[in-house]
Amino acid sequence: MDFDIVLVIALIIAVVVFLQLRSVLGKRTGFERPPFDPYSRQAEKAEEKESDNVIALPKPEARAADDFSDIDKIAPENSDLNKELRAIRKEDPTFSPNSFLDGARVAYEMVVTAFAKGDKKTLKSLLSDEVYAGFSAAIDERDKKGENVQFTFVGIDKIEIINAACQADIAQLTIEVASEIISATYDDSRKLIDGDPQTIAEIKDIWTFARNVKSRDPNWKIIGTEDGE
Repeated sequence: MDFDIVLVIALIIAVVVFLQLRSVLGKRTGFERPPFDPYSRQAEKAEEKESDNVIALPKPEARAADDFSDIDKIAPENSDLNKELRAIRKEDPTFSPNSFLDGARVAYEMVVTAFAKGDKKTLKSLLSDEVYAGFSAAIDERDKKGENVQFTFVGIDKIEIINAACQADIAQLTIEVASEIISATYDDSRKLIDGDPQTIAEIKDIWTFARNVKSRDPNWKIIGTEDGE
């Protein structure tokens, strides 16, 4: 059999080149990252920005149009509160008082914590313009005096809907919240001027939320805050 040295050398070179390429490029396993797409990344950033400070509410259970059993558990049948909650359900079939209260819990903690930290961005996303203006002014006044707040949110003991109304497509829900916090305010010389860093304080608040029931936006805005009794 003829021995072609040129062919053998060519085969050896081909094998060496293949092995070098394999060592550099590696094997495809199916888990590699896709090629970089700047437009895709811009879309992801936009989605992340839109999701900032959005309160994710549980999806309400599917109910028949005449099923108000969840409302009846919150407010006695034929009471004014029950009638108003039913009115909101009729205007917005997806409305669930239990889901609303779950969201209100999250919103309450976010607001009181953001106010203590001076986080205006979070406050602006959750408060109506009028309420935000009051919170913002209080933060500015605190900063002007050089005051600093140390704050810890302990938890909510009780939260309930105490009033409801729906007029001209605007639903309003008023809640009463009993919560526990640890709060201490210091002046610019680090002197304690309010609160106690070692004591859990019990506070009560009455807040009112509102939203347009015809809007696709499911978020509620806080339109009023006041101290409870």
